[in-house]
Amino acid sequence: MCQNSHVAENSLNPETVSASVPQDSISHTAYALASQHLPPAILNHCLRVWVYARELGEHEGLSSSRFPLLFAACILHDIGATPAFAKLDSEELQRFEIEGADAAASLLRAAEDPSISHDDIEEVWRAIALHSTPQIAERMGGLVRIVRLAVLSDFQRGVVAGKEGLQTEIEAQFERLDIERVLADAVIQQALCSRMPAGKAPAASWPNDLLRAYRSNPKGKGVNEGF
Repeated sequence: MCQNSHVAENSLNPETVSASVPQDSISHTAYALASQHLPPAILNHCLRVWVYARELGEHEGLSSSRFPLLFAACILHDIGATPAFAKLDSEELQRFEIEGADAAASLLRAAEDPSISHDDIEEVWRAIALHSTPQIAERMGGLVRIVRLAVLSDFQRGVVAGKEGLQTEIEAQFERLDIERVLADAVIQQALCSRMPAGKAPAASWPNDLLRAYRSNPKGKGVNEGF
């Protein structure tokens, strides 16, 4: 399980990506980091989440000045599930959502952009850290709520921001590539390959749900029941 068996080539059209990524330095830097480390299935998922978040943001009247921050939160929300950001050798193991939130916050601080405040960075941090936390994130508003709803939109069929057929359209551009299995395996792998699985998959967390389901049926071939 400590070897990633999900190897796939991403056939993303550069023009499609260019049209989807906002044309600002923060978004470009965030996308560069994501595309360097995320496997194809998770990168496509993060791009779909961004498109849904953009539609939700526009639908809810989010200021256009917030969209680079929203993009950073979306494209990096699963970066903590990659080996580069797992920090399995750290004295204090943390679930992948926290590692991803820390990585995004570090990227925003390193940008030294005077238009990005401490509160902005904290909001992006919360949006990523809480994206798998049901009921709480939806009630917090702002980027936290939008990212949570966008993530749900990619895993639950239905109308997004009042637009029929949006999911079919987006999945034609950014294919799913078995995302449910790829993401679940990445999260489980971190826990199993760490010296203390409870650190990467603490009780009452989504990673713990995935780990428990895997342990109850390690040879299962379908989507993890904890997903």
